[in-house]
Amino acid sequence: MQHGDFTHIEIPADDTERAKRFYGDLFGWSFAPEVPGFEGYHVFTTPVGEAGTAGAIGKRGQMAPEKLRAYVNVDSIDETLARVADLGGTVVDSKAEVPGMGWFAVLTDSEGNQIGLWEQNPEQQGA
Repeated sequence: MQHGDFTHIEIPADDTERAKRFYGDLFGWSFAPEVPGFEGYHVFTTPVGEAGTAGAIGKRGQMAPEKLRAYVNVDSIDETLARVADLGGTVVDSKAEVPGMGWFAVLTDSEGNQIGLWEQNPEQQGA
């Protein structure tokens, strides 16, 4: 995955089981078992498989944001966040680690939309 590619989408749900059924039946998405430490966060894969954009359904306001959020892969969250204010955006959530996987942050763009950033741990690339 390259800098600027969409990496995943978080879909908030009030009833995650209902949402999983909806998206699974409508689009053929498959869901992985919950990751320990992320209970209530259901990772999905679209029919294209690992090569495509994936995401997760999570409990609204708990394991997922209040509204749908797309994440963009970046080479460096630190360098990307340093440019946000100059381009008219704001940082909502600073860089935080997802242990063993990478780091994320959230910004608001110049139009008021929230976008997530994802920087994969280099040790996990290709894993």
